[in-house]
Amino acid sequence: MTTKYNKGDARSWALESLTGCCGCIQPTFTSSLESLNEEAIRFDVRREIELGMSGVLIVSECGTTPAEFAEFTRIVIDEAGDQLVTVLQASEPTLQSTVAAAVMGAEAGVDLVMPSYPLYFNPTSHDDVFGFTKRVADESGVGMIVFAMDQWNFGRLHAAGFPMFLLEQMVDQIPQVVAIKNEVGGPGVGGIAAVFERFNDEVVVTDPLEFNAPAWIANYGMRFMGTSNYEWMGPVVPKMLALLSDPATWNEGMDLYWRVAPARRAHAAVCTPLVANSGLVPRMHWKYQGWLNGFNGGPIRQPHMRISAAQMAILRNAAVASGLDVTGDDDALFYSGRNPE
Repeated sequence: MTTKYNKGDARSWALESLTGCCGCIQPTFTSSLESLNEEAIRFDVRREIELGMSGVLIVSECGTTPAEFAEFTRIVIDEAGDQLVTVLQASEPTLQSTVAAAVMGAEAGVDLVMPSYPLYFNPTSHDDVFGFTKRVADESGVGMIVFAMDQWNFGRLHAAGFPMFLLEQMVDQIPQVVAIKNEVGGPGVGGIAAVFERFNDEVVVTDPLEFNAPAWIANYGMRFMGTSNYEWMGPVVPKMLALLSDPATWNEGMDLYWRVAPARRAHAAVCTPLVANSGLVPRMHWKYQGWLNGFNGGPIRQPHMRISAAQMAILRNAAVASGLDVTGDDDALFYSGRNPE
């Protein structure tokens, strides 16, 4: 069990302590793809700390077996120590395997769990969604981030995907719920604003999309962002959050916001359509973007969307135009990574 809070105190701990930016740690494999590359993983955790992240999502969607995911989790927690909040992504094929992953994370000492809903989870009512979520929370016992978005295909039950009454039921009846990752009701931000309005004083509410940050910081005092691949902007997102959170440095924060507009537009042009059209995260693209900014890069397992040389060029050139400290290494080195094994 995590040492950051006592059993039953997860929500009060989160309301007081969950601040800053939570990035994403993806596993790296050896060149043979037969096992984890531990030094590469530790290298990336240290890089997260260097860039000013306050937490990391331990990503489960890169081809790890259950045993490898447990080992990956242990490595990240050990290297993070007290410097990062660790969030386990429980994204598994069934309720049973989701519960098993969450329990594994709790036993390893992860701070929080963020479950996904499986591809073949096809609820007939919101009670089914609530029951799934509560089962994971009850079995693991650790604090939970509810990932409220429309790509779970719950929109056929309600236009919001995650309607207010369902979130209210979760917050009221699942004490382990400490935060809502708020991507409710797209297109537009009406649903996101409604969640901030309703829950901002009860649990931590976060919109992980950095381009919306000024609105939520100014109007709702958002102080935690995540989980997302903030690694693609190097140290910018943690720094921007800090600057925008202080009225004295708001203008400096907005200057930084606009400085990285080229990288933001390139990310929207390359990565956003991949997510929208497939319902999947382009992990290889994310790993390349992190590699540009000093992360390890290197192999993850299939199946994943392939990144092309043209996409690499768009992302690299935009990062350079945004003033990011982009590696001069040839893109061919991305495939082996900075700590090849």
